[in-house]
Amino acid sequence: MKSKIKLQKSFRSKANTVKVLLLSLFFLNGACADFVEVEVPTNQLSAPLIFENNTTATAALVAIYAKIRDNGMLTGNPTGMQAKLGEYADELTFYGTGAQIEASFYNNILLPNNQVVQTWWNSTYNQIYATNALLEGVEKSKALTAVEKNQLEGEVLFIRAFLHFNLTNTYGAIPYITSTNYRTNTVIGKTPTKEIYEKIEDDLILSEALLRDEYTSTERTRPNKATMQALLARVYLYGGKWAMAANSASAVLNKESLYQDESDFNTLFLKENKSHIWQLKPANQGGNTLEASTFVFLQGPPPGVALSTDLVNSFEAGDKRRTNWVKEVTNGTDTWYHAFKYKLYDTTAGSVQYSIVFRTAELYLIRAEARARQGELISAIEDLNKIRNKAGLINTTATTQEQIVTAVLKERRNELFTEGHRFFDLKRTHLLNEILPFTKPGWDNNDQVLPLPETELLLNPNLKPQNTGY
Repeated sequence: MKSKIKLQKSFRSKANTVKVLLLSLFFLNGACADFVEVEVPTNQLSAPLIFENNTTATAALVAIYAKIRDNGMLTGNPTGMQAKLGEYADELTFYGTGAQIEASFYNNILLPNNQVVQTWWNSTYNQIYATNALLEGVEKSKALTAVEKNQLEGEVLFIRAFLHFNLTNTYGAIPYITSTNYRTNTVIGKTPTKEIYEKIEDDLILSEALLRDEYTSTERTRPNKATMQALLARVYLYGGKWAMAANSASAVLNKESLYQDESDFNTLFLKENKSHIWQLKPANQGGNTLEASTFVFLQGPPPGVALSTDLVNSFEAGDKRRTNWVKEVTNGTDTWYHAFKYKLYDTTAGSVQYSIVFRTAELYLIRAEARARQGELISAIEDLNKIRNKAGLINTTATTQEQIVTAVLKERRNELFTEGHRFFDLKRTHLLNEILPFTKPGWDNNDQVLPLPETELLLNPNLKPQNTGY
């Protein structure tokens, strides 16, 4: 009972202050200073003030992006899903000591009290709570114009959908939180995955009607309509809605004035590249990506993780992705490999690389798979070959539906490695139990979802039962 009362007090406090905290985070940590510059006395940071004009409301929104970049599932840090789910599947090999947190992911021996499991849950729901607080504030505002409200609400709905999408694909059935009501949130139960997908689609369709085609800046650090459509394409693909997935991908790829899937591997991951749909800006001017610090190492043995031998050997001869995105490190006796998409881990005169969340290559592969699965084989091959040819490879030899789908999944592995896709791809195609037991001795059928955090089950019994196997 004490725990429940404590949690309810915590939610009540958040309900009263979350808008203030969003803006104060913006001013105090400096993470968003390059987006908006505004001075407001900290003792006047009240909810009405935040939504009194577009500058301060936008500041609160950008603070959420900073939190997504720095904490939780989507961060490029070693605790983000790009690294952890890479270890959990077959992209990364762990070289640290067995006592470290990372070993439990690599060895597939997660427990409900795992710190990363808990952090992902808490951080992501904290971010979702912030989106709901912002949405409520924008809706009540009488000072913001209709155009300003549309942009803010459209982005917030997109973020809320995206965060829930990652949660449900990781944990299975979860709560879908749409309010800041602490009484409801502290006792809410789990929503089945099918219903969560429906709620995600609802949020994204609302977002589509609100967002504009144009970006708010040339840096593409805030989502536009195409960003929403890219996520919707991914959601439809995961949900087996092939025609809708292909159509959503096309809606983005047809915007040729905005997007080109450029073939110069020297510029592909630079911040100005036109294949980027949405990216997260580094915290400080001159800083670069967290991903580079996570994956790049200069000498062996690796201090943390390296690309798995299985992944490195999966590239075809002459593949430019192998040449440009995989870096070899040797001590004269042994050889290791690290991801080298993000090459700059030190501060530079100006930030050169931002963390990419969506890029056009994924959309071509989504459309190729979706088209193949609904029998549009010629069009599917065209999309597949576009990705292969860019990598310096000849056209695919796949001709049947099954062969083309298999070929697309292989291209996804070689194109999107360490970007957070591999585990989800194997899961949605029901290949986890066919592939991982051969490379991961600790793999078990129940590992297809992570355990629900133990502390959350104690605080809210309505989240029970625990996921099977934990």
